[in-house]
Amino acid sequence: MEANLISAINISAIAVMLICMYFVFALRSKIPGGVVGKQWRLLTVLVTLFTLGYFVTPFFTLLPTNIINLIVALIFLFGAVYVLITVRLIYRIIEELV
Repeated sequence: MEANLISAINISAIAVMLICMYFVFALRSKIPGGVVGKQWRLLTVLVTLFTLGYFVTPFFTLLPTNIINLIVALIFLFGAVYVLITVRLIYRIIEELV
């Protein structure tokens, strides 16, 4: 039961990340250069890294604990950077609109 639940969650997370990847790349051509374009390129790289990380999660049981801890720590770090970039980007967009 627990393994099935974890597998279902992993598959759902991977599916959501693939949808995010689609949107990130679909919007990429519509975003102008400059600050917004530069930030979007960085967000694209981070979304790609997250998606690759999510593809690894089904294999966590095969990895040594120290590698799992490193992957989780990196996901947290890149997640924090992603949130920072996203908030700064939204802040700049709102500043331009006001």
